[in-house]
Amino acid sequence: MLARLLRPKQVASAHCDLPCGVYDPAQARIEAESVKAIMEKYAANDDPVFRSRALTIKEERAELVKHHLWVLWTDYFKPPHLEKYPELHQLFWEATKLAGAAGAKGTVDVTKADDLLSKIGRISEIFKETKAA
Repeated sequence: MLARLLRPKQVASAHCDLPCGVYDPAQARIEAESVKAIMEKYAANDDPVFRSRALTIKEERAELVKHHLWVLWTDYFKPPHLEKYPELHQLFWEATKLAGAAGAKGTVDVTKADDLLSKIGRISEIFKETKAA
């Protein structure tokens, strides 16, 4: 009886869990750009205190990149997107790896940051195409 009373009268569906406009790969890109800038500043400075602080901040920013990518992957993109863009799963997997210990969190190699930004750029292109549809 209680279950019947609490059951919704209407069921709605949407491609994301909130109205469109709340998801954007730009958040991940901004954090990835910060990671790259910190790597460059780290390489240009010999002060051990500065370098230690730079590493801490870089790792925090890299973790935010992963967070923003996973929110986009798990909350915005749906099966129809994967059907149209079959490279999405691999693209997100590679991008989150590049943001993690195998990439931005584990190195100060700027080429890893460039690779990450490239993956985020492709995710952004696909995202924009899905928003236009």
